Amino acid sequence: MKILITGATGLIGTELVSLLLQNGITIHYLTTSKKEIKNEPNYQGFYWNPEQGVIDEKAIVGVDTIVHLAGASISMRWTSKNKQEIIESRTLTTNLLYRILKSHPHQVRHFVSASAIGIYPDSLTAFYTEDNKLVDNSFLGQVVVKWEEAVDNFKRLNIKVCKIRTGLVLSNRGGMLKELLKPIKVGMGSAYGSGKQWQSWIHIHDLVHLYHFAIQHEWEGVYNATAPNPVDNHELVKKTAAILEKPFFMPNVPEFLLKLLLGEMYILLVSSQNVSSQKAQDNGFVFKYRTLDKALENLLG
Repeated sequence: MKILITGATGLIGTELVSLLLQNGITIHYLTTSKKEIKNEPNYQGFYWNPEQGVIDEKAIVGVDTIVHLAGASISMRWTSKNKQEIIESRTLTTNLLYRILKSHPHQVRHFVSASAIGIYPDSLTAFYTEDNKLVDNSFLGQVVVKWEEAVDNFKRLNIKVCKIRTGLVLSNRGGMLKELLKPIKVGMGSAYGSGKQWQSWIHIHDLVHLYHFAIQHEWEGVYNATAPNPVDNHELVKKTAAILEKPFFMPNVPEFLLKLLLGEMYILLVSSQNVSSQKAQDNGFVFKYRTLDKALENLLG
């Protein structure tokens, strides 16, 4: 099997590439840096420049499945310029892949794309399955809508399309957990806003195995990638502090202060989505890290 991956050097991509190579899968990957192009027996890089519409056509030769993880980090201040980059890094890349497949002979039959649970409306009471049709009225909600619309175009080419709506990824190599640890490690850990907002999280191990499972079983449609037991923000910070044996007594950081510090991006910390992963489980996927305690012990213990 040969898979083309975008975003192969990111937090999720690095772990996924490692897992796929261990399972005997040949990897092609796209990179915007010519210095990052490697040519190893089962791991070959190809250049692309989505802004200029440039892509090495050889990247799709012999490829069965495309895994699309590319996209600028949403964890940067949401200025007009950055907002544009966040949207275009997802839509331009997707549209370029679509154009190359549409205009060249290929054997791609499956397209698996990253997506985000940020599409679901902020709510302390709702419980979201993949059937939910409501969209959060935030910038992030709009990003996910445009992203998924671009991904759905591949259906026109008779390619199976799978969208993995990912929750809060817990990893000891970066991402949100790394930021969460900074105040906790100096004894200043505290919940954000009310602390009651739902945090639907997933361990990086489970996330990349879920991608692998989706590839193996040619999943179609939307799947939530969140562990079966979400927690509220207060619980997340409290349990992280406990595992690190750090105090947890500081008052919650008020919303107005977060907004002052982070601008519009502060909603990433206070937005609440209680998301179900039952569909993935019903389709045979088994989570290794079902509870936050087990996940944090593995990453921080």
